[in-house]
Amino acid sequence: MRKFAELFTRLDQTNRTTEKTSIISEYFASADENDKLRVLYLFSGRKLKKYFNTTQLWNWTVEYSGLPAWLADESYHSVGDMAETISLILPAAAKKSNRTLTYWINYLESLKDLSEEEKKKKLIGALKQLTTEERFVFFKLITGGFRIGVSQKIVINALSSLTSIEPNIIAHRLMGNWSPENIDYQKLIYGDDSYEDISRPYPFFLAYPVEGEPSGLGTPAEWQAEWKWDGIRGQVIKRKGELFVWSRGEELVTDKFPEFAELTEILPEGTVLDGEIICFTEGKPLPFNVLQTRIGRKNLTPKILNEAPVSFIVYDIMEFEGQDIRDLSLTERRKKLDKLLVDSSVSNILVPSPVIEYNSWDALKKIREGSRENVSEGIMLKRKDSPYGVGRKKGDWWKWKIDPFTVDAVMIYAQKGHGRRADLFTDYTFALWDGDKLVTFAKAYSGLTNEEIKEVDAFVKSHTLEKFGPVRTVKPELVFEIAFEGISESKRHKSGVAVRFPRIARWRKDKKPAEADTLENIKKLLNENKA
Repeated sequence: MRKFAELFTRLDQTNRTTEKTSIISEYFASADENDKLRVLYLFSGRKLKKYFNTTQLWNWTVEYSGLPAWLADESYHSVGDMAETISLILPAAAKKSNRTLTYWINYLESLKDLSEEEKKKKLIGALKQLTTEERFVFFKLITGGFRIGVSQKIVINALSSLTSIEPNIIAHRLMGNWSPENIDYQKLIYGDDSYEDISRPYPFFLAYPVEGEPSGLGTPAEWQAEWKWDGIRGQVIKRKGELFVWSRGEELVTDKFPEFAELTEILPEGTVLDGEIICFTEGKPLPFNVLQTRIGRKNLTPKILNEAPVSFIVYDIMEFEGQDIRDLSLTERRKKLDKLLVDSSVSNILVPSPVIEYNSWDALKKIREGSRENVSEGIMLKRKDSPYGVGRKKGDWWKWKIDPFTVDAVMIYAQKGHGRRADLFTDYTFALWDGDKLVTFAKAYSGLTNEEIKEVDAFVKSHTLEKFGPVRTVKPELVFEIAFEGISESKRHKSGVAVRFPRIARWRKDKKPAEADTLENIKKLLNENKA
């Protein structure tokens, strides 16, 4: 556990990719085999099961700390992070433990069937053996708040440099439905024929945003253009008579889309398709907010399935007749895909993504202007001779998105960030005018420079009107341009609208609060977007 806490601390103290890669390589060169597997599990975004609620954890640890409840609460409001607060207010460990990360994860899992009193006793018993640094990561694991700021690419490159295995091979081995309970580290990284996961997807190939005009990419004839669909990126896999559907977030979502079950009979053996899960009806895609009505629901009623029917818009194929064909060119892969779709007598569940015909960059630019009418986010540009790569690789796939929607909004709430920004107010809530009142509209925490963040932080601390736990109400003076990708009606929001991917485009120091946008204007934008 000590090594894992050191790993967490060192990674949290740097933003340099090369340094993070080196730190991870050092850890894997000396760590316990079982701990390596657990770290890979956590670093790939997977989470442990929760056996406590946060109220229990807080009450039990505050009681153990011996602090008055009011002082513990004030400490939490000041620090802004529960795990960090707990690790700081507890008395020093009675004894140091040399137990591994795997031991402590198994320790947590052993609490599953215990009573509350027994859980409390075991939790305090653990805290008496852990240092401040170890307690911090221990509570991050317990609460599901484990965020390390390390991309999958960094982990893959670290393992590649350590093992001399190609990054694309490691990336593929880390995909799929594995867990520390069904495989060991050697089998996972070095491969073993005795372990076969027929559901295992391929790493997704990702695109870079076009900077400026696409004319800098060369001649149009070198590039295949498609719509950039607004849905959930996914893979459909048919192997050994079974169908699997994976999201880009490496979540197995087969059961969430029962409509796809018929593909088990339609697709040939050994097929892996890349595409977009979207709501689709009468030959047309529906807005993303329709898909949102069924995301996260445990029970998909006939009403939901009828109102939000899904299709898989397929634009690439990685496995054909059981063979990995990612090294073939896009042109060759597309030929195989088109043949498969014709031969399979595909229903409306599987929809080929059309290739956009154009003969000049200017012509494509005009086509792109109709993206929203086509319920897309813009244009994808893929080099025709490109193989299917791994992760985000600059040069072969580009996304040429349409300009975002923007409004000018007033900041009215602020909250402290996490990790290196735990002492700074970096999470903001923005509002628009509804008559003479400001109504909350969106939250955003990205888009400002480090210097601007410090400036806003100073403003928040000197212009706080009220405190509500970690949240501060601030004097409504600062105006920011907020950019977002989409807009839809929402009964859950005071403004009556919800926006997708809100972020700060710029700080409008040239504007006064009274000049910010109105709720009426954004509802006009909503109606225009519907039309």
